[in-house]
Amino acid sequence: MAKNYSSKINKIRTFALSLIFIGFIIMYVGIYFKQHPWVMTIFMMLGFLAIIGSTVVYFWIGMLSTKAVQVQCPNCGKVTKVLGRVDMCMYCNEPLTLDPNLEGEEFNEDYNKKK
Repeated sequence: MAKNYSSKINKIRTFALSLIFIGFIIMYVGIYFKQHPWVMTIFMMLGFLAIIGSTVVYFWIGMLSTKAVQVQCPNCGKVTKVLGRVDMCMYCNEPLTLDPNLEGEEFNEDYNKKK
């Protein structure tokens, strides 16, 4: 089992969540510049853009998630979504593949890259 990997959908959702927190932190830093309205406004706008970026990423992964192939994980038995040729189960991190040529091979994310 590959411990260092997680499902692509979960990675993208984690990135979007981190954008929200980064946006709040940027906005919070802007509060320290109350005496300089322009600097405070720039920080507030940058934080707002990070939060809007998160919304766009969440929307994009939601649309991508609706097109993902649903498979039943052989390890935990739960239904999970697979993006690309290889992916991990969202629940138990079991390597999954839709390509019969890759069955039994060591998990490698490079299988998803186009040559």
